[in-house]
Amino acid sequence: MTTVVAAEAFPEPWVSASPTRLSLWEFVRTSGLQSLVLGTSKDPNAKITILLISPETGLPVVAVKAPTTDEAARAVEAERRVLGDLWRLQPRGVVETIPRVVDILDFEGRPAVVTTAVQGASMTTAYLGRRHTAHSARVAADFDAVGRWLADFQARTTGPPAPIDMDGGVLLRLRKRFPDDERLTADLARLAEIHGRLQKNTLARTAVHGDFWFGNVLLVDGDVAGVVDWEAGTTSGEPVRDLVRFALMYALYLDCRTRAGRRVAGHAGLHAGAWGAGVEYALNGTGWFPDLFRHFIGEGLARVGASPASWRDAALAGLAEVAALTDDPEFARRHLELFRRVAHARGGEAEAA
Repeated sequence: MTTVVAAEAFPEPWVSASPTRLSLWEFVRTSGLQSLVLGTSKDPNAKITILLISPETGLPVVAVKAPTTDEAARAVEAERRVLGDLWRLQPRGVVETIPRVVDILDFEGRPAVVTTAVQGASMTTAYLGRRHTAHSARVAADFDAVGRWLADFQARTTGPPAPIDMDGGVLLRLRKRFPDDERLTADLARLAEIHGRLQKNTLARTAVHGDFWFGNVLLVDGDVAGVVDWEAGTTSGEPVRDLVRFALMYALYLDCRTRAGRRVAGHAGLHAGAWGAGVEYALNGTGWFPDLFRHFIGEGLARVGASPASWRDAALAGLAEVAALTDDPEFARRHLELFRRVAHARGGEAEAA
């Protein structure tokens, strides 16, 4: 995961013209740049991210993402394709915030992708800062910055309209992923009802990031200056996915620095404890953060042409999507259990009002 990167033009002559791919290590050695290995992700199919930094300016010039498994290689290749497609679309005003593919290297027989380094510091840095999430103004600023970037990105990649589709194979993936879960049938029935209600809304398809959480958002002076890790992206998909993913992941980690049983600073209705307490608080609690969470999703839905009253159904569908699609089995299981708690606790359309 890219933590701190900065913008700098990538010299075109460095792009490999040879039909034989350079090895990653040869590329690093001959580039004349300093390297910073950010480490592997925690996913089972991890990728290694390496920043190549100018010794003159101290700023990153390019980022290299190298896969450690065949499945990770497929993800890296998917990211290469979607980044190429996005740059061909040239969505004015936002394309500068998206990495550009400049080379493909060999890493132990698998393709590693080289992209330009977009600018900014990961929102994670601010999020984990002392009492950042305890202050309504700071959190509201995060949501506002992301909302503005997402609105621009979606408006500039808009396509033909279609009913909201938050399934996209989620029901099938859950069935295959948790075949021995005796409670899954009830979960899938509830999820099908949620999908059915959402499908009553028709909105334009747009480009989609696919893993749009704060760790992939880069900020400069409070504005979104870069968005990274596009391996789950597409140039035409369901825009509600990005909207709810950001809100859910922001809520999920609210209690990550609080001891179990203690009240989370700044959130009178939230106590650290059960995994996913922050999401339950956002969905069912009262206070400035639940209000902000619901407003962010509702306003985003209205912006793309859906009913803002569908905010809860959209969030629940987003939880199920993570359970179905995340690479980490334990993360998936916890999201399924969280969906089960919140979806079955309060049913029906009335709660979305």
